[in-house]
Amino acid sequence: MREYLEYWVVVAIAYCLGRMPRRLARCFAGCIAFAVYWCFGRLRRVGVRNLQMALPELPSRTRGKILKRVYIHLGWQLVEFCRMPRYTVENTRNWMRTEDLDHYLAAQARGKGVLVLTGHLGAWEPSSFYHSLMGHPLGMVIRRLDNRLLDDYVNRIRCLHGNFILSKDDFGRGLLTAMREGGTVGILMDTNMTPPQGVFVEFFGIEACTGTGLAHVARNTGAAVLPGFMLWEPAERKYVLHFGPEVEIPHTGDAAADILEGTQRCTALIESWIRRYPDQWLWIHRRWKTRPAGEPGLY
Repeated sequence: MREYLEYWVVVAIAYCLGRMPRRLARCFAGCIAFAVYWCFGRLRRVGVRNLQMALPELPSRTRGKILKRVYIHLGWQLVEFCRMPRYTVENTRNWMRTEDLDHYLAAQARGKGVLVLTGHLGAWEPSSFYHSLMGHPLGMVIRRLDNRLLDDYVNRIRCLHGNFILSKDDFGRGLLTAMREGGTVGILMDTNMTPPQGVFVEFFGIEACTGTGLAHVARNTGAAVLPGFMLWEPAERKYVLHFGPEVEIPHTGDAAADILEGTQRCTALIESWIRRYPDQWLWIHRRWKTRPAGEPGLY
């Protein structure tokens, strides 16, 4: 019963937000965001702690403003997700665009597959949807939602223009197949992992357990690793899907060292983008939860 209730509540909210004028929908989502900010103290405390550890050079007041903006951007992303079924090439032209698409096209032309390195930065849900809308469908590695009705509903929207889903629980085979076929798969590589799926690399100067799947696949298949982030650009008042230059994954005789170095390079690149857009990253995730053996917890 609860599963059905959650489903219909979400569908009702999505229906309303999807049909409101965008400005009104953003105001409504902003109210929801601030309610979450004040009502869910645990998430807020995680965000405060993460910002203290990662950006200690900033005044506490500045870090507080960054955290509040994170919630606003999450609210905006909720609005865009609810409106995605109504996206067309024409009605997104004035407020969405792609930057440096030539990086992606060159990587795709090699024919060995493309791994889009991304994270919970900016508008990660609309980014893959918009890319498929523009004629470039891709696979997405996701974690299934506990509510199967909601999971099916969300994935139907994600896949309206040719995208496909790879479950995080068992994505290896599908990922390798996609690379052999010259396809594209996006991987969110900024979440806390546990050994043996993850290794410890530096992230904002702190050891963070990070997934190695992307580096493994890239090294074994020759697939291109390409940064891709959709960020809100205040000066333009647009979402811009940025593609960066290819990240080289080492390929020496020492596979373990190559994987570690490749994972560190990818993590450092994500960090560099977060530093450029600090108010658009998901600071409320316990990114440094897993600690090396013998180290105390950070939360």
